[in-house]
Amino acid sequence: MKRTVEGLSYIHGKPVSIEIVDGSISDIVVKERVNDSKFHDVYVAPGLIDNQVNGYNSVGFASTDLTVDGVRSVTRAMWQFGVTTYLPTVITSSHERLCENFSLLAAATHETDIGPSIPGFHLEGPYLSPEDGYRGAHNRAWIRVPDWDEFVKVNEAAENKILQVTIAPEVEGAMDFIRNCTKNGIIVAIGHHNASTQIVRRAIDCGAVIATHLGNGCSNMIHRHNNPLWAQLADDRLMASIIVDGFHLRPEEVQVFHKVKGSEHLVIISDITELAGMPAGEYPWNDDAVVVTPGGMIQYPDQNVLAGASFPLSKGVRKMMEFIGCSLEDAIRMASTNPASLNNLNNIGELKLGKRADLILFKIGESELEINKTFIAGKEVYCRDE
Repeated sequence: MKRTVEGLSYIHGKPVSIEIVDGSISDIVVKERVNDSKFHDVYVAPGLIDNQVNGYNSVGFASTDLTVDGVRSVTRAMWQFGVTTYLPTVITSSHERLCENFSLLAAATHETDIGPSIPGFHLEGPYLSPEDGYRGAHNRAWIRVPDWDEFVKVNEAAENKILQVTIAPEVEGAMDFIRNCTKNGIIVAIGHHNASTQIVRRAIDCGAVIATHLGNGCSNMIHRHNNPLWAQLADDRLMASIIVDGFHLRPEEVQVFHKVKGSEHLVIISDITELAGMPAGEYPWNDDAVVVTPGGMIQYPDQNVLAGASFPLSKGVRKMMEFIGCSLEDAIRMASTNPASLNNLNNIGELKLGKRADLILFKIGESELEINKTFIAGKEVYCRDE
């Protein structure tokens, strides 16, 4: 099958015509500027890649009622936001729940319509800090020390598709676990932790490559010198994912993180949850309650922390441009190219010949990217009603 997608290049802003053959980019032609409405402020870029999606609109990937149809509804919602690839993320849960839900997620990857959008999964926990603040909204009752045998069983239930694990490096057995993951090609992220500088460095030496939502999963009150942030910022070997929704980080924090890590070492994530898209109000959560504010903040009053996010990656890209004044090219790099590289997804994340034609057509709105069309392997999977 052959088709052509046209728009303004996200890199240089010039009109381009992208030829797609059998799902891959076969040619990219820069056109002379033409008087054509289809080029009016409509950009083309690789589809966004979200490293951390917990759910959407009442469907949670750690919930007891997860179904393949639920995964399908989340995936289709992601397409509307320009996310062509994402890692369903399962947070701290019982062993039985992890096995059951990863098995359902694995089944979803075999569905021909949504499977191409789900290359694998992210396990956030249960091997995290049990300390209040650092554990965030993760249920303390299910937090436990790393257990490689348990993880192997969970990954088997996931058909060995767990691509990434977030772990607190200071907990007992963490270093051996990190080394085992690294040997087996599983990406290790450190997060929800209170590790010292020495422990952070050891974790990186053992194979950890990224900090999960840096600046969050952290106590509200920290020592000005001895805290987990400085070591993660200081070590150039460590990438960082950040939630840029206006709630999780202040603009000046994002600015500092970007100045230290640079566009090449940051990954914008949504950390979106099943409460996204839901009306404001109080909802049950991990045997407790969380509150969705009218403005979209998800609060966990019991710990005075946030419990995930309610805004999609398309908003994070626009907020990143607003907060640090970066180009569209840099913002897309942090939300597509970098997460593709991090997760070894070598066939997506860039507009290059031979890459899978996962594309988005969009306008740059005041608060988010306004997605017009989304393509996966050259097939149109979403079109906004005009």
